[in-house]
Amino acid sequence: MSALLTGTPLAGRVAVVSGASSGMGAVTAERLAELGATVVVLARRQERLGSVVKNIEAGGGTALAIAVDVTDREAVQAAADQVAGRFGKADLVFNNAGVQLISGIEELKVDEWQRQIDLNVTGLMNVIAAFLPHLTESAANGKPADLINTSSIAATRILEKFSIYSGTKAYISHLTRLLRVELGRKMVRVAAIEPGMVDTELPDHVTDPDASKLMADLIRDIDVLQGADVAETVAFMAAVPRHVNLTEITVLPTAQAV
Repeated sequence: MSALLTGTPLAGRVAVVSGASSGMGAVTAERLAELGATVVVLARRQERLGSVVKNIEAGGGTALAIAVDVTDREAVQAAADQVAGRFGKADLVFNNAGVQLISGIEELKVDEWQRQIDLNVTGLMNVIAAFLPHLTESAANGKPADLINTSSIAATRILEKFSIYSGTKAYISHLTRLLRVELGRKMVRVAAIEPGMVDTELPDHVTDPDASKLMADLIRDIDVLQGADVAETVAFMAAVPRHVNLTEITVLPTAQAV
């Protein structure tokens, strides 16, 4: 996606991006910075985060990398405190860390089940717990405040062997609808972005041959989404006037049928 937004509509915003070391998170962090936001990038891989920060600073932006495992609640809270001390309260949180591990249910890959639940559900909740006070305070002070959770089309589609991953994404999508009711009246926008097939490293973690073939065929046969497409969508969601909440956006490659 070519850049649709121009200028610095996110100037003055403090954005936090989890899962920011690669893929959609890294590209979105860089795009938010281009549009004027101060950006804090969170992920486990410090060296990857460092390259994201270098890219942002090379473009004249401001960024901070905090190496953190979002499944560690205390570490996420410490990161939130560090953000507040350095830049003030965050007012844009792209809650994006996640993992996709596909297997048939009878294979009983319970460690993979748990990994997805820990990261996709508990990790997501840890970020919300740590940064929600930032968002509500920002909104109370008249600033835009955004919580944008990364879900997936897997939240609603019935894809064989995707059961645990899809279950975690269904949790995210429905949680987002519920949180919007509570937080919208406080002028905190809550949204889920549900991408289809994106050309990121996420499929690299998939070992199931059927799922791997499905994804590889999509990448080969159609013009799939790129990280920049998701980044521009997230940026647009955050840039609209604060009384507008684009609350659930599904982003699909035009030619994707499954």
